[in-house]
Amino acid sequence: MSDGAFMSSVLRVISYLRRYPLIACGQLFCVIGSTALLIVFPSIAQTVVNEVVPTKNKGLLIQLTLLAFGAFFLRELLNSSRIFLNNAFEQKVIFDIRSDLHNKIQRLPLTWFNNRRTGDIMTRVGEDVTAMERILIDGIEQGLAAFIQVIGFGIVLFYANATLGAWACAPIPFLALGSWLYSRNARFRYKAQRETTSAMNSLLHDNIAGIRQIKSFTAENSEHDRFRDAASAVRRASLKLMRYWAVYNPSMSFLQMCGYSLVLGFGGYAIMQGELDAGEYLKYFLSLSLFYEPIGRLHNLNQMALSSRAAADRVFEILDTPDELNAADGKTLALPVRGEVKMDRVSFSYGDTPTLSNISISAQPGETIALVGTTGAGKSTIVNLLCRFYEYEDGCISIDGQDIRDLSKTSLRSAIGYVTQEAFLFNGSVRENMLLARPDATEEEIFEAIDAARAGDFVRRLQDGLDTNIGERGVKLSGGEKQRLSIARALLKDPPILLLDEATASVDSQTEKQIQDALDRLMENRTAFVIAHRLSTIQNADRIYVLERGEVIETGTHTELLANNSRYAELSRESFLAEQDAG
Repeated sequence: MSDGAFMSSVLRVISYLRRYPLIACGQLFCVIGSTALLIVFPSIAQTVVNEVVPTKNKGLLIQLTLLAFGAFFLRELLNSSRIFLNNAFEQKVIFDIRSDLHNKIQRLPLTWFNNRRTGDIMTRVGEDVTAMERILIDGIEQGLAAFIQVIGFGIVLFYANATLGAWACAPIPFLALGSWLYSRNARFRYKAQRETTSAMNSLLHDNIAGIRQIKSFTAENSEHDRFRDAASAVRRASLKLMRYWAVYNPSMSFLQMCGYSLVLGFGGYAIMQGELDAGEYLKYFLSLSLFYEPIGRLHNLNQMALSSRAAADRVFEILDTPDELNAADGKTLALPVRGEVKMDRVSFSYGDTPTLSNISISAQPGETIALVGTTGAGKSTIVNLLCRFYEYEDGCISIDGQDIRDLSKTSLRSAIGYVTQEAFLFNGSVRENMLLARPDATEEEIFEAIDAARAGDFVRRLQDGLDTNIGERGVKLSGGEKQRLSIARALLKDPPILLLDEATASVDSQTEKQIQDALDRLMENRTAFVIAHRLSTIQNADRIYVLERGEVIETGTHTELLANNSRYAELSRESFLAEQDAG
């Protein structure tokens, strides 16, 4: 990211700060007030040394001591208010950025997720947002406080003694040069650290998600070795940062101490020459410490800014990714949806790999269309294209005569119920998973759908019924139970078009028959596209399309295709034998 791009990122995040002007003004007031109160103590110290001690004025000493206590108390009160405001400000901005980032992720196309690791996305949302925000809340707030303090006490130093002020500022050019040298290539070091951390988190996520597979293959040791390699990469990247910091930070401290030494020497000489008294000398040294202290803070903020720069790069990379085409904009599917679906000479490729070629399929309202073929024939791809999870390249897909590329995806997908081959349930209750289909559904409607999917018996046996937590990905349920709930969720949506991608693949023959009976009744008044690995389940389909290597090679009813004694008949015999073996 160039300097211009980084400043653009800073300005983008500052736009979030503008949402809370009162908090920002309150912080500014606290910063200016607490900095101004710092000037009180050096002046009190000078008065004590020059006036109180020689005259032994105890009353004035008590007054000045109480004044010092009061100034410090008021300053820390302002600091406490500043910290409170800063924390509120910080959490509001983190929430806003993280919310926008999650909203953006929801609107990205599936092709974007195909090239991203889940752990990396989680790191960007969880860690990078916090890192990029910190410099723009803590950094701006502390940086502003430090800048005001440096300028304020710089004026005090020159006003008190211009010569000593010049010596005090002599190390400043070297401090600036050191900061520039440290920062020049630091963003690459910080980027490497964040990327290695992200890679480690991705590996950890995969290990946890696949812990059953790891244990079943007794791969604990090899996976631990992989994690050690990833953690070692994080260690090396972090140590590289620390090595630079180990040189930079002491060097900057040494240059500051040079400033103290110069003031010590030339200030002592000024006292010997009668140009400076002891009180002024003490005040000067106290002011000098308050001049250099914020410079040290600015060096730490420089390191924070570099880390934030790498994080901002990763966050805005997602925010700048184009949204999924027609995610919300586009025409609305005309109601009521009849369910006439046509694919006319449709072609599609995954990258450079041709998947569908010149596919033509039609379904009249209420018809059941079966898609059969070997693995990789393109059956699931057709279903994905109907949902516009991917954009086809040539041809046309229409619903009720409307080209789906002209429709908003929200409108399109609201008319489709989709049951995937691998049932996916969220970590939550049965009720929460069902309400994903219809948030306003009543308990009676939920149970109607569950009963229709032959899931009512086991749901009622659960400890808390609909409110039972089923674990991550429904881990507390069997494969058949998860699939039946997934089917029930699609049925609760009550869509005019059903897409069943091997929806009964994870259930036994007896359960499959129960589900198939329910599906047969429920598909009577809706258009359905069915992919089935057991061809016995699609014998009553209105039309069957046989696919081979992305092309339709046969079409007809079950009886017609068997009579042809070609590819479908061959597949049917294989399916029958497989079911016999399973039986």
